[in-house]
Amino acid sequence: MPYLSPVVVQRVEGVVVAALAVVVTVTAGYPWWSLLALFLVFDLSMLGYLRGPRLGASCYNLAHSYTLPVALGAVAVAAAGFGDRIDWLGVLALAWVFHIAVDRGLGYGLKTAEGFDHTHLGLIGKARARVGGPPDRRPPVSP
Repeated sequence: MPYLSPVVVQRVEGVVVAALAVVVTVTAGYPWWSLLALFLVFDLSMLGYLRGPRLGASCYNLAHSYTLPVALGAVAVAAAGFGDRIDWLGVLALAWVFHIAVDRGLGYGLKTAEGFDHTHLGLIGKARARVGGPPDRRPPVSP
């Protein structure tokens, strides 16, 4: 079996989760374009970088973890189960999950305190260009 790096697996996973978010959005009766309309809202978390890389990474990671949108989605589903549909909360949760998944699919991972270009999926942007390309194309190291 060929080697699949964890970076490639997580990027493919992001694409699959993004597709699932679109399917759930349409199936739940929400407008598909709501995913696009809210897409950039979650990148406002990058404003934390104005105060430094440590706070920036914390803000970005909080907004780019699946924990909060899944919790919002659970509240929306529970409310709907009790007959109180909170459509805006469901749309927000799905758009948030979609945003995170697209970011991961494109290789934008959670940030480290070293700077914006340092992510759990490897280097991005200028930092990646300086070291010669993506780390996921290197062969695995033999033990």
